[in-house]
Amino acid sequence: MDYYRVGTLVNTHGIRGEVKVVVVTDFPEERFKVGQQLILFKSPDATMGGVTVTITKSREQKGLYFLTFKGFDNINDVERYKGWTIKVPAEALHDLPAGEYYYHQIVGLQVVTTADEPLGTIKEILSPGANDVWVVQREHGQSDVLLPKIPQVIKNVDLATGVVTVELMEGLID
Repeated sequence: MDYYRVGTLVNTHGIRGEVKVVVVTDFPEERFKVGQQLILFKSPDATMGGVTVTITKSREQKGLYFLTFKGFDNINDVERYKGWTIKVPAEALHDLPAGEYYYHQIVGLQVVTTADEPLGTIKEILSPGANDVWVVQREHGQSDVLLPKIPQVIKNVDLATGVVTVELMEGLID
């Protein structure tokens, strides 16, 4: 079964089993609402041995979520999960509007220019502010290319072929 990361349990909060979560999902209101089930994994790469929890309380404060889980009533119940990754199963993902993608769909795609010249492979996505930035790893030790996810640069994303076509603006490559 496939799982997708939605956050990291970074600390406990108080003595009544509340935890502090750093969010890595575009849908925190949905993922962290009361009644939702989440799976806690010891490492980000783990897909087995997870602990399923159900949210009984949820609140957002300054970009973090504070959650309480059913059956975890004090700090001793949640202390061991500090640093664990929070995931949801693949079936919990919903369809996105045209032109929007989940990170896992983009990372690993090949990038070519509009002139059909290979540029590299998308290795990660940064979210520094107004728009995401796709980091393209180039071959032969060349420095990475940072591509802003804007229509002037990202011309086409073809998930079926695994190729992203881009138009390089001046200054994007050294």
